[in-house]
Amino acid sequence: MRSPLPPAFFARDPVQVAREVLGATLVRTLPGGERLCGRIVETEAYDCPRDPACTAGRFHAARSAEMAIAPGLWLFWSAHGHPLLQVACREAGVSASVLIRALEPQEGLGQMLTHRPVTRERDLTNGPAKLVYALGLDPAQITHTRVDSPALHLLAPAEPLPDAAVQTTARIGIREGRTLPWRFVLRGNPWVSPAAPSMALAEEGPGI
Repeated sequence: MRSPLPPAFFARDPVQVAREVLGATLVRTLPGGERLCGRIVETEAYDCPRDPACTAGRFHAARSAEMAIAPGLWLFWSAHGHPLLQVACREAGVSASVLIRALEPQEGLGQMLTHRPVTRERDLTNGPAKLVYALGLDPAQITHTRVDSPALHLLAPAEPLPDAAVQTTARIGIREGRTLPWRFVLRGNPWVSPAAPSMALAEEGPGI
C-alpha cells in the first residue's frame, strides 16, 4: 500500500517536484469516508526567486508572498475569482509552489459530477479550477494543512513515469516567463486541459 507523500518531498526545486508528481494520485476523503481520487495528468511549477511570472499578472510580487510558507502545505491561488490548488515547495520564506492543473478521475466519479455537473465527463476535471470544484474542496478548510493529511493527500505514482510519457511545455496564461518549460502533461491523456501554452516549446527532454 502506498503512503502519502510527506512534506519533506516538497522541500526542493518546484520544477523537479512538478515533474515527479505527474502521475501521482490526488485523494480527497469526504467527511462520511467516501474517497474521490484522480490521477494527476498536468502540473505547473512556480519558483519566484527565478520566475518573472511572480512579478507580473496574477503572480505579482505582493501576492506571491502567499506561497512563502513551509513546504508540503496546501494553498490556493485565485484566478478570475476561481480557486486553484497548489502545494508549497522549497523552504519557508521562499515563494515557490506546484499547481495541480488537471486530473483523470479514478474513484468517486458520481460524487464529483454532483459537485460539478457537466455534459461531457472529460470537462469535469480538465482544468485547475474545475478539479477544485469537482472534489468539493473548501479553501478555508484546506489552506495550510499538510499535504499528507487524511482529508487531502497525494500518493506517489506506482512507478516513475518515463520521459517518453511526459510532454514538457510552457505554462498557461502568462506573459512574463512564458518561455520557461515548467508545465508537465501526461502525453496523449484526454483529461489534460485544453488551454494552449503561452509559447510552444520543443518537446525534447524532460525540461528540468
